[in-house]
Amino acid sequence: MSEVWSVWFLIGAALVFFMQCGFAMVETGFTRAKNAGNIIMKNLMDFCIGTPMFMLLGFGLMMSENYFFGLIGKPDLQLFTNFAENDWSSFVFNLVFCATAATIVSGSMAERTKFSAYCIYSAVISAVVYPIEAGWVWNPQGWLVQLGFVDFAGGAAIHSVGGTAALIGAIFLGPRIGKYDYDKNGKVTKVHAIPGHSLTLGALGTFILWFGWYGFNGAACVQLEGVGGLAAVFTTTTIAPALAAVTTMIFTWVKNGKPDVSMTLNASLAGLVAITPTCATVDALGASIIGIVSGFVVVLVVEFIDLKLHIDDPVGAVAVHLANGIWGTVSDGLFNVESGLFYGGGLKHLGVQCLGEFSIVAWTTVCMIITFSLIKKLHGLRASKEEEVIGLDKLEHGIDSSYAGFIMAPQVMTGGEAGLGGAIAATALGSAATAASDSAAAATKIATSAAKVPMDKAVPVARGTARPDAKFHMVTIITRPSKFDDLKAAMNDISVTGMTLTNVLGCGVQHGNVQKYRGVEMDMTLLPKIKVDIVVSEVPVDLVVTAAKEVLYTGNIGDGKIFVYDVENVVKVRTGEEGYEALQD
Repeated sequence: MSEVWSVWFLIGAALVFFMQCGFAMVETGFTRAKNAGNIIMKNLMDFCIGTPMFMLLGFGLMMSENYFFGLIGKPDLQLFTNFAENDWSSFVFNLVFCATAATIVSGSMAERTKFSAYCIYSAVISAVVYPIEAGWVWNPQGWLVQLGFVDFAGGAAIHSVGGTAALIGAIFLGPRIGKYDYDKNGKVTKVHAIPGHSLTLGALGTFILWFGWYGFNGAACVQLEGVGGLAAVFTTTTIAPALAAVTTMIFTWVKNGKPDVSMTLNASLAGLVAITPTCATVDALGASIIGIVSGFVVVLVVEFIDLKLHIDDPVGAVAVHLANGIWGTVSDGLFNVESGLFYGGGLKHLGVQCLGEFSIVAWTTVCMIITFSLIKKLHGLRASKEEEVIGLDKLEHGIDSSYAGFIMAPQVMTGGEAGLGGAIAATALGSAATAASDSAAAATKIATSAAKVPMDKAVPVARGTARPDAKFHMVTIITRPSKFDDLKAAMNDISVTGMTLTNVLGCGVQHGNVQKYRGVEMDMTLLPKIKVDIVVSEVPVDLVVTAAKEVLYTGNIGDGKIFVYDVENVVKVRTGEEGYEALQD
């Protein structure tokens, strides 16, 4: 059985490594498409840069047998000098945990950080910051271990550390361009929502993280049954995020009028973070309460940081990892079935948990302030305004788009420093736009491949009666794409057979119909519309307008608008006909 649990330990490490994919998907989905490649690159480099730093320095500082004063180990490089007898399992397992702590910061600093600066940060946290405090928690000689501090899977050692670094990094960077409006005194007057480009990717990442969390929490188990056994850990790891997600869904539904998708995804991760330190020490009731509280905490902290403190955290990393890492660690002092306050254990264990959490956050705060200060002064931390507006993918990595074949909204930089006037964000319009683009390209290719013929030999047409006094009008209809078939049929019924269709984007804000994203009121949002242009002469304009209104009307916002213009002349390119005759086929 010892060998079985050793194999499971390594399988758990592999599951934790796979969580890097989950973090990459969540962060990519919750940010804009123009920075997707940059986000993916940072998540990859967290592990790849962290590996040599942890090999050379971090692992020794954390797990060395030569451990001084319960605070720090002596790097001995046994991985190189005594490889045959080295504890490889411990190295691999602690390495993937180290990478998790590092990658949390990527989300809060997304869309405005120099890639080179981020690489420096990643090396520092992997080499020094994480290993030293993690040794306090997991090295048998660590001072917190000696006090009886409980952090079974890293709620404090990993998530509180990553969340603290995420908060400090976001403060040092400042908000993204367009996130806040300011008055002349620099006071924030309005908070803008900047939605991520793909909730689908965000959801995929959330499911991957939840799956990997069974290894994250369960890998260190050495028994199957009982409190602290693998089966019990799987149970608590399932209960807490599930109840956290339900709590947030109901809370945002009541609070904002609609259940918030992105916040509910965050809530499931918040529940996982909160149960991480206590997964092997609490029962089902304790896990349930921990999950429910974390569902409230994540919403309140996300909104407090954004709306009150005006710290820009695009993915909610601070609320998920720092706030719930603290809550989960402290909750062990309340719900631990052997020593928790609510289970007759008194205040001693609760005090130890609070002391340990405070010490870890304080250590990380000091280290990260020094690290980000030096990077900012000596190298530069924030990307340039041009790089941020156009996108880090383009100017930092040399790729036009991470979504080749998709139509992207243009990047526009204006002179405005405050508010949304400063920039227009990139938006992926989706597969429908891609299909439209491909179809248009194909049609152009077919049309241009036709042989050019003289105009006097053009295909003859049946000429209508000359009407030099004919008047022409253009009717432009903008409406929902779903209404096109009904509109086309209505026009055909009144003998209008020619029309031009264009896929467009429209926006508008309706009074009394306020939408929110992560608790922040949305500005005008571009929505897919169609524009149908019809030029008529014989068919009365009023008849066209009436027919269109009848099929487009639903009585709801978004039915569309109809515009009528006078047309001076019509020219048919193929035959050279003008006026009334040009409309006849």
